[in-house]
Amino acid sequence: MTYHVCVWIDHREARVYLLLGHDDSEITKIFSESPVYHIHRKADHVGLGTLPTDPDFLADVAKALAPARAILICGPGKARTELAGYLNDHAPALGRRVWAIEPMDHPTDREIVAMARKYFRAADRMHA
Repeated sequence: MTYHVCVWIDHREARVYLLLGHDDSEITKIFSESPVYHIHRKADHVGLGTLPTDPDFLADVAKALAPARAILICGPGKARTELAGYLNDHAPALGRRVWAIEPMDHPTDREIVAMARKYFRAADRMHA
């Protein structure tokens, strides 16, 4: 079982980072198979003009998070909170392992790993 896992997610792609040791990490990329639509909001239309994230995509991400004991979810937009809600509703054991949800634009893989390591170093001191 991997202790620290960071997932960066948007509505089309998820990157799951298993943080192994001090310098090693393993990256798994998961892509949504639903087509991307741009919905334009109309003045008299109720809603935000966006589609919810594909539940099959969220299920695939949840499977990739299974070996985690501590999960950090980050990403742009609302997909990160939709993933957290999906985990709470459909995989409550994983939902309890989510330590934080952080907003993050589109960084490189190295930047995500560095941020996750920094976060988990501080969080481990608080959870000990």
